[in-house]
Amino acid sequence: MSEESKVKGPASYFPSIEKTYGQPIDYWMKILGGLTGKKHMEMVNTLKSEHGIGHGHANALVGYYRELKDVK
Repeated sequence: MSEESKVKGPASYFPSIEKTYGQPIDYWMKILGGLTGKKHMEMVNTLKSEHGIGHGHANALVGYYRELKDVK
């Protein structure tokens, strides 16, 4: 894979997240979609406490979700 086509940022965690937790990224995006009105770290903590996701993976999912939804 060339440097130009290499996935960067939160999406670089996606293969590991899917393998570790057995769910596609769309599944996690739907979970996050149900957490409207929460701040970034509140969303991260929900993924960690209710779904057993590690901090780095949860942070990557929330970062990606908020970027897609342009949530500040």
